[in-house]
Amino acid sequence: MALITNEMRSEFKDKAAPYKVSITQAQAKEKDMQALAHREKEGVEYKKLQLAEHAMYIATLYLSVNDISVHVIDAKNNDALNDARKALYKAIIYLEEVVSNAVDCPYSELADRQEAIKDVPLERRFYLVRKLGLGIRMLSDAFGDNTKWKWSIVDLEGRYAVVAKNFIDMKAASKDYFEPSSPAYDTTVLYVRLVKKLLEQSATEFRDKYELSSRRIDDMRMGINFLMALRRVAMVLGDKDDAEEIKKKATVWKDKMEADKKAGSSN
Repeated sequence: MALITNEMRSEFKDKAAPYKVSITQAQAKEKDMQALAHREKEGVEYKKLQLAEHAMYIATLYLSVNDISVHVIDAKNNDALNDARKALYKAIIYLEEVVSNAVDCPYSELADRQEAIKDVPLERRFYLVRKLGLGIRMLSDAFGDNTKWKWSIVDLEGRYAVVAKNFIDMKAASKDYFEPSSPAYDTTVLYVRLVKKLLEQSATEFRDKYELSSRRIDDMRMGINFLMALRRVAMVLGDKDDAEEIKKKATVWKDKMEADKKAGSSN
């Protein structure tokens, strides 16, 4: 990394200043929104969705500060990136409070939560999910491959996959997915494909985390849970062959996990 001069520091400070002002203003607005959600219980789920989107916006401001740092002084701004990470986690927590953080559960258990946000159009849900995914991808790219936050990003992506899955009404989706004449057909197909991709990706990433880093059984178990959630999607879509293949894969992973547990207990 080249020497960072006082002139470069000054230029960074000047260019980042408007974004830092926007961050302060956005954080103040978030507190007001939180107070409103706490005070007015009716429609709290919709307020939480607004808070989630607002947190995504704050994350983009921090990412912009990092971009300025990279372009002006040729160095990442780790403080800004960490704050962006926290903002994206906060967005996910808001969404979890609305649709739950259940990785693999019967869709009937989400019925009440879906009812509470029934007025949110599918297009709006898909937009929010893609917006959150973009923020996470931008954060991951900004951190780079060799970062201490590598496995934290895996956790973040896993929680993102779960809220994306729980945010869509799969009962309705299982019908619209096969009905080209439905106004929701295109969005449903794209959304369900994204959910399947995210669940499969998180399953693989949690197994990799287990194999390459943590060796914690909980991580391997989480990978299996993601596979079972993926299988549940295949089942609701009537894809028996895919569901069976996923089940076989999950069984192999579970056998591996149990073998590792036995080997660990014997050492």
